[in-house]
Amino acid sequence: MKLNSSANGVFPIAPTPFFDDGRIDTASIDRLGDFYVSCGATGLTVLGQMGEAPKLTHAESVSITTQFIKRTPNRPVIVGVTSPGFASMKALAQEVMSLGAAGVMIAPPNTLRTDEQIITYYHQASKAIGEDIPIVLQDYPLSFSVQIAPKVIRTMVQDIPSIQMVKHEDWPGLEKISALRSFEADGSMRHLAILCGNGGLFLDFEMSRGADGSNTGYCFPDMLCDVVRMKKEGQHDQAHDLFDAHLPLLRYEQQPGTGMSVRKYVMFKRGLLSSDAQRTPGGKLNSIAQKEVNYLLSRLAKKDSRAKVD
Repeated sequence: MKLNSSANGVFPIAPTPFFDDGRIDTASIDRLGDFYVSCGATGLTVLGQMGEAPKLTHAESVSITTQFIKRTPNRPVIVGVTSPGFASMKALAQEVMSLGAAGVMIAPPNTLRTDEQIITYYHQASKAIGEDIPIVLQDYPLSFSVQIAPKVIRTMVQDIPSIQMVKHEDWPGLEKISALRSFEADGSMRHLAILCGNGGLFLDFEMSRGADGSNTGYCFPDMLCDVVRMKKEGQHDQAHDLFDAHLPLLRYEQQPGTGMSVRKYVMFKRGLLSSDAQRTPGGKLNSIAQKEVNYLLSRLAKKDSRAKVD
């Protein structure tokens, strides 16, 4: 089930569940896998930036990936393999692909500054891991400090056949989506799957601009699935109504440095995680933040019953 440019729908970024002592919570991995399937996710991504991948050993990364793949046998699983060096990237990419992963996600190192450096890096990455392995290009300048212009993406898509999808997280980024789709329309770029991140913060209009879906980790991935489905079915106003109801909580979760704590806290309250713990370095929400999140949940529950949690 290798990833290709027809990918669409919602690929939630799965958090890595931990117990308070830092051990991996395997039971919660199974619950998450079952939940993603039940709510209509078309695939999932593991070991992403919000999956605390840098805190894992190679063996743990492989074990977590294996469990998610086994738990979601009919869903393509993308694995984040971003690494400072190509040797470790290759080792993880080839091992997870042998286990049944659909493709890998690679973010650019923050040392890249010029268009030529960016293009060269992805050529080298593809060659290093194996040119038969599908790549998701993670375009997240707010986090990685690398600006990738639409024309640079076009060049890479045309020159590197293994790039099948872009995880679009530029901000503002609506015009970038329109530019990429215009390249396809004029024949200067082959079709590329575009799934969007940023916690879903702009999903309502990203879909209208031509995005194929969502690839992010908001604590209500079921809402993201609903919005994407409604947009595809032409239920424009209904999609915006649902999205608007979630926007205050979505915005709160998007705070830099706090987002993972918010996400895990809500998913814990929803019964998807046994604990809201992060592996150190990392922390939990303090009592004031918990009260604020609980207040947002209570308001959301008036419009979406899924937010009624204890």
